[in-house]
Amino acid sequence: MTAGSLVLLGAGSIFAERPDPPKLENPFDVDYIETQLAAGKPRLIYNQAVLDQLTASLESDPVVRNYYQAIRRDAYEILELPLIERNKTSNAMLHVSREFLRRMNFMGLVYLIERDELVLERIEQELLAISEFKDWNPRVYLDTAEISMGVALALDWTLGDLPASTITTTKRALINKGILPSWETSGAEANWAWWVDHYNNWNQVCNGGMIAASVAISDKDPELAAKTIRRAMDGLPNVLAENYAPDGACPEGVMYWQYTTSYALLTLSILETSFGSDFGYRDFPGFMRSADFKVMCSNLPTGGFYDFADCRDGRGDGGDMLLAWFAAETGQAIYYEKEKFMIPVSEIRPSYLAGAYLSWMGRYQETCDAPPPNNYVGLGRSPVAVFRDHGDPNGFYLGAKGGAGAVSHGHMDAGSFIFELDGVRWSIEQGAPNYMIGEQGFNLWRQHQESERWELLALNNHGHSTLTIDDQRHVVDGYATVSDYDLGESPTVTFDLSPTFGGQLASASRSFTRTGPRSVAVNDRLHPLESTQQITWQMMTLAEVEPTPAGAILRQDGETLELIQHTHPDSRLHVVSLDPPPHRHDKRFEGLKRLELRIPVEAATEEIKIHIELRGQ
Repeated sequence: MTAGSLVLLGAGSIFAERPDPPKLENPFDVDYIETQLAAGKPRLIYNQAVLDQLTASLESDPVVRNYYQAIRRDAYEILELPLIERNKTSNAMLHVSREFLRRMNFMGLVYLIERDELVLERIEQELLAISEFKDWNPRVYLDTAEISMGVALALDWTLGDLPASTITTTKRALINKGILPSWETSGAEANWAWWVDHYNNWNQVCNGGMIAASVAISDKDPELAAKTIRRAMDGLPNVLAENYAPDGACPEGVMYWQYTTSYALLTLSILETSFGSDFGYRDFPGFMRSADFKVMCSNLPTGGFYDFADCRDGRGDGGDMLLAWFAAETGQAIYYEKEKFMIPVSEIRPSYLAGAYLSWMGRYQETCDAPPPNNYVGLGRSPVAVFRDHGDPNGFYLGAKGGAGAVSHGHMDAGSFIFELDGVRWSIEQGAPNYMIGEQGFNLWRQHQESERWELLALNNHGHSTLTIDDQRHVVDGYATVSDYDLGESPTVTFDLSPTFGGQLASASRSFTRTGPRSVAVNDRLHPLESTQQITWQMMTLAEVEPTPAGAILRQDGETLELIQHTHPDSRLHVVSLDPPPHRHDKRFEGLKRLELRIPVEAATEEIKIHIELRGQ
């Protein structure tokens, strides 16, 4: 199952007590829609001005032209495929809904540009096929929302050129199978629309789809359109606050930043082209700054993501079209991956939303070519710190985080870190589990302290480069914050881990300091309780490890890293093989191991300090 397909239910009281977020402007009622909705088509993401700008860019901008050719190639390949079918093999059918949305994105854009009757005919066939589905799977409303988005865009981007009977049939399906299942008053099940004011990515995706659908059917049922958009604008601040405030660091990780932000930008664009305003999206705390989070946690020296939380590695050759929106808005070159956009057309694999994304590609005008920062701290639900080099495949990268397991898609990973140097990721994350186990009797999606989710090595603290106390799990709702940081010449950040170890330690903090071009120090200050018996310092790695009296020598891919432990000469590092992993549902990583420094806690010990240095040779 793909990204964003299931909801995680948190247990922590700190997360239940979220303050009320800032509001979006919300003037929506029937009168507002009837008087303010743009006349004519297109008006969803593209309007005539945006379309004219894109058409001009196809002539003058090689980047836009190159990417359009890839979309066009795929659009015409769709003509040779069977029509979309309702092939549901699990609770969700995102492979169907996203394929439909991909087809409408690609063929719809080609029709907007070229007015090819063959493309129009195939769009009509796809719309009639999707309208015949018995439902759009409202039990997993992501499916419903993505289909609704695809239908709305297709109706808009075909400019009214479809037969009247097809438009009528499709709008009826959009109402009955897209929008009404989200309203309990229309006979829908109460739990289908739990997402309307929730805080995770479902809120943005589903409300975004409902806004697009509502604009598309507003001529048929303006009252339904108005109340659906109004509900969306009331609920969206919850997900915006969770994922962007205060300064853009997304607690669900880089992969889910992409999913949430893709629909945030679609929604913002739809509101602008339909009603002439973003109603406060750009000004929402952290929204515009979230591009820095993406830049700092992507394109690591080894090529992938900083893959904390349920995140996959994300290695790819293509340019980032979401960052391109921020580039178009700000003129900053760090957000515009021109070289990646200019790879040969045959190598481009466009996102399923690329037809919409191309609308802002042509707006980019560089006004600032300042390099990205080397050091970054982002606060919020999962505070993140990054110290890095840019543009060097052998460069330095440290990513460290706080937070708690109870955040959406979270892990028990507070205090954890990844470390890269010399083209090797020495300290690793294991990323997202296989979501399909959630449909095989394993309860992957509950996040209480004793939930089955935490049996997986990749998700509990035993599978992260962090601390473990007395072999216990981290406190699932123990929220670790950034207590101090300095991004100067020798950048440092300190996380307060005391809530992470509630009932296990009296207090705890962990600091990371870049001590040189090729070295980092990890310093822990811990105050045990009378009951505390053992502290375990952990680092997850794929390297070959040779313990030494001073720590260990790590070797991988012809490179060497020295691990020096400065504070406990009587304690030796242990190497625990995790290949094969301990749980039948764990992912296997060849050569995975956990380095452990086990420190016994003697009676009456008031403070324990641990100083570990990682140094490239």
